[in-house]
Amino acid sequence: MYKLLIISLIFLTGACSAGSMKKKNQAPEEKTIFSTNISGNGEEISIDLTRGESFYYPLFAVWLEETDGKYIQTLYVARSVATGIFAYGRQDKNKWTEAPKRAPQTLPYWAHKRGIKASDGLFVPDQSTAVPDAYTGATPVKGFIMTSRADKPLPPKFKLMLEINQNWDWNEYWTNDRYPGDENYSMSCQPSLIYEADIELNSNIKTYPMKPVGHGHYSGKTGELFPDLSSLTTALQIADSIIVRVK
Repeated sequence: MYKLLIISLIFLTGACSAGSMKKKNQAPEEKTIFSTNISGNGEEISIDLTRGESFYYPLFAVWLEETDGKYIQTLYVARSVATGIFAYGRQDKNKWTEAPKRAPQTLPYWAHKRGIKASDGLFVPDQSTAVPDAYTGATPVKGFIMTSRADKPLPPKFKLMLEINQNWDWNEYWTNDRYPGDENYSMSCQPSLIYEADIELNSNIKTYPMKPVGHGHYSGKTGELFPDLSSLTTALQIADSIIVRVK
C-alpha cells in the first residue's frame, strides 16, 4: 500500500512538473505587426500589446499628450471608429451590412481629447470629420506590435495614451439593465479603459509599461476620465501587458 502511495505521489509530482514546464516553455504569441504615420518627422514609438484572457476584437486608439494633458496628435485609431463606418453597421434582411454608425461610447476619452465635433454634435468621427488614413488601420484580432512616428519632434517629456473597449462585456456591476433605454450603453457594457505611460526622452529608460489610469463615460456623453476601476473586471484582462519603446 505504501509503495502504491509513493508511486502515485511520484506520478502526480512528475505530471505537475511537466505541466509547469510546458506552460513555462510555451511559445510566445504570434503578434500582428503594423505601422502608421511612417512619414512623420518625429520620434519613432512602438507599442507591444500582449493580449489577455478577455481579448476579443477590442477597438482602441493611441495618441500623444503633453504632460499637462493637452492633446498633441493621434498615432492610431481603428479604421471603423476613424471613419464612422462599421462592418456591422446595420441589419438588412437579418444580415449585418457595412454602414455608417454613431458609436460615441466606443472611445469617448480619445474622441473628446481630439476635440473635433461632427455635425450631429458628437465628438466621435463621421465621414466629414474622419481621421486621415495615415493614422488608421484594421482592428488587430490578436496581440500586436505597432510602430508609428510623431508628426514632429516631441518635447522632452510627454504622455502616451491608449484607450481600449470591447463590446458586450457585462459584469455584476455593468449589467444590461443598468441604464434602461440608453442604446449606446447597451452596446458597450463595461466602459472603455484608458492606459498611460509617462515618457522622458532624455532618460536612460528603454521601455515603459503602460498602466490603467481610469475609464471613459459609459455611453460617451462626456470626455471625463473616471479613475475608479473597482467596478471593472474582464475589461482589465483585455490586455495582459502593454509595453512602449521610443527611439
